[in-house]
Amino acid sequence: MSLHLSVLLRKIFTGKKISKTHRELERKLGYRFRDRKLLGRALTHRSYPNSPSNGELWTNERLEFLGDSVLGMVTSRFLFDNFPEKSEGDLTKLKSTLVSEANLSQIARSITLGKYLYISEEEEKSGGRDRSSIISDAYEAVVGAVFLDGGLAPAGKMIQKQILERCLEITTDRMFHNYKGELLEYMQALGLGLPQYEVLEELGPDHQKRFTIAVSAKGKKMGEGMGKNKKGAEQKAAQMALDNVNRIFQELCRESQESPSTEL
Repeated sequence: MSLHLSVLLRKIFTGKKISKTHRELERKLGYRFRDRKLLGRALTHRSYPNSPSNGELWTNERLEFLGDSVLGMVTSRFLFDNFPEKSEGDLTKLKSTLVSEANLSQIARSITLGKYLYISEEEEKSGGRDRSSIISDAYEAVVGAVFLDGGLAPAGKMIQKQILERCLEITTDRMFHNYKGELLEYMQALGLGLPQYEVLEELGPDHQKRFTIAVSAKGKKMGEGMGKNKKGAEQKAAQMALDNVNRIFQELCRESQESPSTEL
């Protein structure tokens, strides 16, 4: 068999394989692309073109940017229409929970999105196919691709089915609760300023990191948390701090009364 024929047959086989996996993902998304190149681009992580054999390819970062905006707009409209009694601040909190990395990564895992990604061998070996930041970004890119391919209606329908129909479940799940945001608002209301987060310990290889982070106010430690990434550890630290913030506030008030020149 000639080299030219071998290359041609490999391209045909690869194309059929890609087409099959794309159809499989389309069934999970509930949307069939007219231009499957858009879907392929949405699935291409920035690490993939760096692999020597893959040549020049577009990555999903621009589609992620677009999908983030589409997701935000559809979610904002849904919340505006369905929660007329909520204030602007409450709607913002609900939206941040629905479009958070934690939630989008869970949605991505529910459709095994990581399975279909094009990533480098190095990224795959380090657990990239299940990394929350990668698969949540890829989900946003897919939303952007659906929007470009079919418009707002099918993109909105997909968001509605996969995210918004589970709105109450998601927004009441403590896993997605924004403890950092709540702590920030509470501390500012008490006049304690901004919470200070500090990495106490970082252990393990890059693909299995464990972080220990403390949060403090005015030099007083309020909470400590551990997690696989800094964001997760900070959330756990903030959750603990919310249980201690009133006690810390009272301690600072007593110290202020004992030392009149010290301001909170």
